[in-house]
Amino acid sequence: MAATLRIQSDWSQALRRDEGEAWLSCRSPGKPTLYGSLTRRGLSTEGVPDIAASEGFVVGEVTKITCLDISSGGGLGVSTSTDGTMKIWQAANGEIRRLLEGHVYDVNCCRFFPSGLVVLSGGMDAQLKIWSAEDASCVVTFKGHKGGILDTAIVDRGRNVLSCSRDGTARLWDCGKAACLGVIADCGSPVNGIAVGTADNSLNLGTPEKAPSEREVGTEGKILLLAREDKKLQGVGLQSRQPVFLFVGSDAFNCCAFLSSTYILAGTQDGNIYQLDVRNTNSPIQVIHRSGAPVLSLLPYRDGFIASQGDGTCFIVQQDLDYVLDLTEADCDPVYKVASWEKQIYTCCRDGIVRRYQLPDL
Repeated sequence: MAATLRIQSDWSQALRRDEGEAWLSCRSPGKPTLYGSLTRRGLSTEGVPDIAASEGFVVGEVTKITCLDISSGGGLGVSTSTDGTMKIWQAANGEIRRLLEGHVYDVNCCRFFPSGLVVLSGGMDAQLKIWSAEDASCVVTFKGHKGGILDTAIVDRGRNVLSCSRDGTARLWDCGKAACLGVIADCGSPVNGIAVGTADNSLNLGTPEKAPSEREVGTEGKILLLAREDKKLQGVGLQSRQPVFLFVGSDAFNCCAFLSSTYILAGTQDGNIYQLDVRNTNSPIQVIHRSGAPVLSLLPYRDGFIASQGDGTCFIVQQDLDYVLDLTEADCDPVYKVASWEKQIYTCCRDGIVRRYQLPDL
């Protein structure tokens, strides 16, 4: 019979703060139960929590798949992991096509450009990189962030890209010149997720203090959402750099997404999914709460969205249906990211597995 390991149910919340502690125990057949604790001793220089275990326990590392995306044609997938590598694979069967190496430490985020031939990635090494999906070469590296990069976004066809970081900033980059075009926002708190979308015509996005660079392409009329660690969801005019709204939630915001030019979504660390109207963010249209587990990703899908959480749940909400479709199999491991192509849904998880779901007609 295998040993049984138990851990405090809210350990991830307890270890979010310095000197936070969570209990654990291990019971082996025929042996006394071993009791101990995990303690957070701060952050490493790379911004990774430094966790120490009491006597008898060892803190080990499993290679987690932290993010994934599917190309616009549905043929290729890309995934990132905590061993510093990225993989390009066949979306139909998972066959590895390319290994992308160049980041140091964890790679946190990845996405295909609209062409489906180029990939954007961001890592704990504070570097943003552009890769060829055809030959695995790194064609551009952006440097300027002072903390790990947590999320990215692509403006229109991809001449400009965006990134957000633990350093509290969101930056706009020029791919052709490999240069930073500006700091869109400096929040003073880690920015966990971003999303860019076209703003409703009635929304006042503000006026730029100085004329935009000629290298800025497609930023006019766009709004940037910032999911912040300090419990705030912020909207900023992408071209103007001016604040548009600030919504305070129940806990740290982990992710955000556009449903349309007027409706947005944002998920929090304590399990709330807020739906807001950007024209009036004083109160949410609705708050969806299925569990207290962190909401880790939100993806617009058909007439609704797909959400994943830290307890392994992943579900599809459709606005015109009175039921929720659950995607199973993650078995309590956090589902970090969801991607889709037509009726195919892909998820990545802490257990190191990419799962593909074939959806029926909804």
